[in-house]
Amino acid sequence: MTTVTSLGVGSGLDLESLVTKLMTAESVPLTVLQTKQTSYSSNISSLGTLKSKLSALQTAAAALTTDIGKTALDKFASYSTTVADTTIATATATTGAVAGTYSLAVTQLAQAQTFTSGTYASTSTAIGSAGDTLTFAFATNDASGNSRSKTITLDSSNNSLIGLRNAINGASMGVTATIVNGSAGAQLVFTGTPGLSNAITLGGSLSGTTTTPAFTKTGSALDANYTLNGIAATSSTNTSSSVVDGLTVNLAKLGTTTLTVATDYATNITKALNTFITAYNDANSTMTTLGAYDATTKVAGALQGNDVLRDAQTQTRSLLYATKTGGTSPYQTLSDLGVSVGADGSLSLDSTKLNKALAADPSTTAALVAKIGTAYNTTLDKIVGSTGAIQIATTSDNTMISELTKREDALQLRLDAIEKNYRAQFTALDTLVSSLNSTASYLTQQLASLTKSSSA
Repeated sequence: MTTVTSLGVGSGLDLESLVTKLMTAESVPLTVLQTKQTSYSSNISSLGTLKSKLSALQTAAAALTTDIGKTALDKFASYSTTVADTTIATATATTGAVAGTYSLAVTQLAQAQTFTSGTYASTSTAIGSAGDTLTFAFATNDASGNSRSKTITLDSSNNSLIGLRNAINGASMGVTATIVNGSAGAQLVFTGTPGLSNAITLGGSLSGTTTTPAFTKTGSALDANYTLNGIAATSSTNTSSSVVDGLTVNLAKLGTTTLTVATDYATNITKALNTFITAYNDANSTMTTLGAYDATTKVAGALQGNDVLRDAQTQTRSLLYATKTGGTSPYQTLSDLGVSVGADGSLSLDSTKLNKALAADPSTTAALVAKIGTAYNTTLDKIVGSTGAIQIATTSDNTMISELTKREDALQLRLDAIEKNYRAQFTALDTLVSSLNSTASYLTQQLASLTKSSSA
C-alpha cells in the first residue's frame, strides 16, 4: 500500500491548505484571548506612563511643602550680606537672620599662641636626649572636664627638629609644628589653636629653664573682640555666629564698618513654582493624550474612558481652585499669585503679579505656596503611591493577564489535539484516495490490454 509522507501527496488534493483553514477557524477563541491580553498589557504600559508623570508632579509639589521646624517664609528665604569694607570683615546669613543694617567694630582678632625653638645647624641635629619630655598643657579642660595635656617623650627617632616636628603633628592635639630654615640655621615653630581657651603652657625636661628656654613664646593666644550694633562679643576664632541669629561674621582686621543683611523670598518661590508648573503641564499634556478621542480618525487614547485617568485629571485640576489660604488676606488662591490656566489646561506664571503679592503679604504668599504643595503631595500619593489607584489597577490587570495565559495554554492544548485529529483523518483519506487511484490505474491498464488482445 502507498505510504503518505505529506498531506495531499498521495491523492493530489490540497489537504494541507484545508487543515490550515480549519485550524484558523478553530483558533478564533484563542485569538480573542490573545487580543484581550495585549489590551491589558497596553493598559499596564499606559498606566506606567501616567504614574511617571504624576510622580514627577508629586516630587515638584513636595518641594513646595514646609520643612519640619520651619515656617513657609523660612523655607523659601534666601539671604545676602554686604559689608562696606570687606578688608575688615565678610559675612553670611542663613535661616533666622533679620534684614537690616548693623554697625561692626573689630577691636581685637583671635590669635593662636606660638613658640619658636633655638637655632640649630641642621634639621637632623639632636635637640635632646632619650627620655627627655615635652609637655603641652592647655588652659581649659575638655568637654568631660578632664585636664587637656599631651606629653611627648624623646627617643632616638624623634630627638631632632624633624623628629619632634613629626611627633607633634602626629599627636593630634591642636598644635601644628613646622621647620623654618633661616640664614642662621633651622628653627622649630609650633602654633596652637586660636583663642584664650587654647593657651599653652610648656613643661617637661625639654622645655628648658626660665633663664635658658629651649622654646620661646613668640605669640600669645587671644580671643577676638568686637561689637555688633553696640553689643560686645568675644570669640575664640575670627569666625563668630553668637551675636545675631543666622548671621556669621568673619573678622579680618581691626576697624569699623557697616554690614547689611537682605532677605529674598521671590527667587526661591518663583523657582519652585516654575518647577511645579512645568511638571503640572507635562502631566496635564500626557493625561490629555491618554484620554483623548479623535472623532475624525475614530482613534481613542490608550486610557480613554479609564477611571484612574479620569479621577487623576479631576483631582489635579480641582486642587488649583480648591486650595485656599483662608483668613482675610486678598491672596487666597494661586490665581491671586499670578498663576493662570490656559484653554488647554496648562499653567503659566506672571512673575510681576507674584512679586507684587510677595511685597504686599510675603507670609500669606509663602503659606499658600506651601499649602498647594501639601495638597498635591497628599492627593497624588493616593494615586501613585504603593497602595494607590494606579498600583491597584496595575495589579488587577496583571491578574487578568495571568488568568488569560492559563486559559490560552489550556485552549492551545485542545487545538493541538484537534489538529492532530484532523491530520490523522486527512492522512487516512489521502492514503485511501491514493490507493483507489492506484487501483483505477491498474484496472485501466488491464482493460486497455484486453481491448488490444481482442482487436488482434
